[in-house]
Amino acid sequence: MVKTAILVSGGGTNLQAVMDSHLFGEIPNCELTAVISSDPDAYALIRAKSANLPTYVVDRSLFPNAQSFNTAVEQKLQDVDTELVVLAGYIHPLGQSVLKAYENRIINVCPSLLPAFGECDMNSMEPYDQAIRAGVKLSGATAYFVTEGHTGPIILQQAVEVWEGDTPKTLQRRIMEEAEWKLLPRAIAMFCQDLLRVEDGVVHVAGERK
Repeated sequence: MVKTAILVSGGGTNLQAVMDSHLFGEIPNCELTAVISSDPDAYALIRAKSANLPTYVVDRSLFPNAQSFNTAVEQKLQDVDTELVVLAGYIHPLGQSVLKAYENRIINVCPSLLPAFGECDMNSMEPYDQAIRAGVKLSGATAYFVTEGHTGPIILQQAVEVWEGDTPKTLQRRIMEEAEWKLLPRAIAMFCQDLLRVEDGVVHVAGERK
């Protein structure tokens, strides 16, 4: 079983999608060992406790700078023997030490079809606003391995139609429902079944046609 820790900061809708998929057996060989929040008041913690998952808080407000905060996050990940890190609405950039320690083992989902509109701040409406202002007919979401910033080798993508009259909020909701909540559990499942291999910044999936 792949010991998986989920980092959260807010409401936890992506976390809920992962927990639901795990409950229904859609993420085989995965053990959800920890939900770690940067905010002690995050509703995601309530969701996790309701599912009887171990919860921890590394409160960003208690640390003087990003480096000391990231050191504490990395230590907590090590304390719970993490093999896979999942970002589920986690709003803080990961430090270089964390990225190196968990290279190609950190999965995030971005509300855009990367590399387009790649400002992937999960606490911002900018990706949706950018898509609408650009007049694109398709947006969507991308599950990827985090390298630096909001980029990395792409695992899965799902397109979502942009409707006439969409607002950032309506597009956000549709992308979450039709793409994010499906892609993140699928990407975790693929990792836990050892189907993913990264070469030269490109993800290869076992069994896919070359």
